[in-house]
Amino acid sequence: MPAQALAPHQLRLTIVPDSLGFATTAELQGQPLPWIGQERAQAAAQFGLNMQQPDYHLFVLGEVGSGRASLLRQAMHEAAARRPVPPDLCYLHNFDHPERPRALRLPAGQGRELRQSMIDVARNLQADIPKRLASPDFKAEAERIQQQWQAQESAAFAQLDQFAQARQFNLSREGGQMVFTLIGARGQPLTEAEARALPPERRAEIDVAEQALRAEIGRFLDTMRPLERARDEAVAALRRRAIKPLVEQSLHEVRQGLRKQIKDGAKLSQWLDRVERALLEHIDLFEPLHDEPDSDAEADRKDALDDLLARCQVNLVVDNSGRTAAPVVVEDHPTARTLFGSIEHGLEADAPQADHTSILAGSLLKAHGGFILLHLQDVAAEEGLWPRLRRFLRCGRLQIEEGAGGGGPAAHGPGAPAALLPEPVDVEVKIVLIGSVEEYYALQEADPDAARRFRAKVDFVERFAATPATRQATAIFVAQTCHKRGLPHFNPAAVALLLEQSHREADDQGRQSALFAHTEALLIESAAQCQQRGGTLVDAADVHAALRARRLRHNYPEEQLHESITEGERLITLTGSVAGQINAMTQIDLGDYRFGFPVRITARTFAGQEGLLNIEREVDMSGPIHDKGVLILHSYLTALFSHVAPLALNASIVFEQEYSGVEGDSASCAELYALLSSLSGLPLRQGIAVTGALNQHGEVLPVGGINEKIEGWFQACQAAGLDGTQGVLIPARNQRHLMLDRSVQDAVERGLFHVYTMGHVSEGIALLTGEASGMSPAELVQAQADEMAGGATTVEDTVMQRAEVTLRAYRRACQVAGGARRGRGVRGR
Repeated sequence: MPAQALAPHQLRLTIVPDSLGFATTAELQGQPLPWIGQERAQAAAQFGLNMQQPDYHLFVLGEVGSGRASLLRQAMHEAAARRPVPPDLCYLHNFDHPERPRALRLPAGQGRELRQSMIDVARNLQADIPKRLASPDFKAEAERIQQQWQAQESAAFAQLDQFAQARQFNLSREGGQMVFTLIGARGQPLTEAEARALPPERRAEIDVAEQALRAEIGRFLDTMRPLERARDEAVAALRRRAIKPLVEQSLHEVRQGLRKQIKDGAKLSQWLDRVERALLEHIDLFEPLHDEPDSDAEADRKDALDDLLARCQVNLVVDNSGRTAAPVVVEDHPTARTLFGSIEHGLEADAPQADHTSILAGSLLKAHGGFILLHLQDVAAEEGLWPRLRRFLRCGRLQIEEGAGGGGPAAHGPGAPAALLPEPVDVEVKIVLIGSVEEYYALQEADPDAARRFRAKVDFVERFAATPATRQATAIFVAQTCHKRGLPHFNPAAVALLLEQSHREADDQGRQSALFAHTEALLIESAAQCQQRGGTLVDAADVHAALRARRLRHNYPEEQLHESITEGERLITLTGSVAGQINAMTQIDLGDYRFGFPVRITARTFAGQEGLLNIEREVDMSGPIHDKGVLILHSYLTALFSHVAPLALNASIVFEQEYSGVEGDSASCAELYALLSSLSGLPLRQGIAVTGALNQHGEVLPVGGINEKIEGWFQACQAAGLDGTQGVLIPARNQRHLMLDRSVQDAVERGLFHVYTMGHVSEGIALLTGEASGMSPAELVQAQADEMAGGATTVEDTVMQRAEVTLRAYRRACQVAGGARRGRGVRGR
């Protein structure tokens, strides 16, 4: 069966604009947008998001641009709307262990109420306590206690004074110290000189009297200390009795303000009791020092009061007030700090300080009760983050660690404060982890325990079967994008071109590309072309202009290579026939741009025993897939001429002027044809470029990049001038992948260019040589049967027969050469 020439309409899919069913996309912008072509991923996402059991986190697989992140965000918000609003999270000072702040969960909105209530308590008490302490009734009672103590102290001092006077001492108090002086006979104080002038007997009596007085003063002081303590305790009790109703009333209002059922109600009640106790134990801090308002003592009092009130405040780390659904958090910059929370340190006296108010929540705490979206590549890039996330997935409890969150270093050394260790909390969150297919299976292999936590696999396809429904949905996507970005809408012809380009990106007439980011980019660029010309509706010409402009921005390397052909630097023959030489088609992928380019393949054959030599492989310029293709070629060639065995052949194949390496097996058909041409002596048409891979049975397999390859060869032929003899020979199985540029389609329609397909290599060699191949499976079976019967072959004047004649001649030459060598060996002996 000869190679088949394709008709122009077979070279690309053409979508009729009228079949789309709208006048402009403005008619469609209000319609809901489905998950276009991603029904499997949508079902998996809904399953995972609605599953309430642990270990059913979602792993989203897909290529960048497939809409995996935006669609999952949409699904997360829809699922979150069906979940209740989670509670607030607060951290409280731990009065028993200050380095271990307590965690408290409150119904949504009550965290803010509690925080504000405690702020009001502090403000009101700072105003009310000094007023109560300055009230007349409090002052009168305090004065009564003071007077009662002073009466006791005065009576005791009078007795002490009498004791001193009886021993001729005058007793007084100066600055809180007891001072006594010796008095003379007339009651006047004696000077030191006068005292030394007294007789020794008198001085001895005075010494004894002084010792007795000192002992009596000691007993006086011992008596007064308990009385002073009793006085102070009485005053403190009076203060507490006066202030306690204020504190109790303030905290009672706090308790009454939180009316909803609180899961941690007992914990909150205990903490408020400790707040009350702390306030009552430090009432003196609320009373300013009126006698010395600018003193250091007053400044220290204010600092101490601020510290006390700070311990009574609430740190609301997660505030869910105002929410109507569960949270959806998208963490675009995951670090230990942003994901797990941190502790911010302040500096006081050059030492880091932190308390419960220094605790900051991370994304996981904020997403409690809802969902969080992460990219695996971002998580893996942060050192130590994945192991910590893995531990969290295992236990479900989150511990904010000092230092680990990046909040500042903790102090070390004997005088350093104890590290802050907030109470860990249980976190219920559904993690949506986005990654590529390669990352997913690498995670499965490297960390099976963590991977099994993501049991909901959401697999986004790269392309999908095109139907009227998917085309309608794509038109809705265009409408919504135009509306969202404020762009002019599209007419049906422009949308039809967008759809055709989607098929081109999928390399399939029956499938669309699922990478809608590419469609969106072309949409934006086409709208820009429309706006540039002052239009209000994007038409097909704008889309064509956008495609041309895009190509112009990227195709400089392509132009350079084609110029090298035009200028004769790169040897490519476009007309005539040459033996052992053929033009193959390759694809060059620059990442953001792909294009096809021709390459010449030449083959040489000789008599010998070394077999097939792949020159690229010998110099390490070929990849494993290309090497595999050459080995398959060698296997097919050996099987093809098995009836001539043993083959006595040396053959070499090379990609001419190829200096960057060769990979892929799409040139194996061309390599075979070059070898057969060299063996048979039949020249090959240089105007027909070939691509295709073959298997061990000679069947031609489809290859990738078929459109770019054909267009690259067409461009080279067009630059030299199309004469109607040029074309391409491609696998028949690639026909459905054709989405060729309209310039190629027009040239085929005018008979200036041809696209041929082949299902078996025998079809292609006949086209290239103009001779029967003799290589079809039926012909080979007949030839082998004739060979075994000892008769002549029924296939004459074929490529196969000519090659066979050459191979037999090679074998005879090798046999003669071998005999000559053996003969020389005998003579040598």
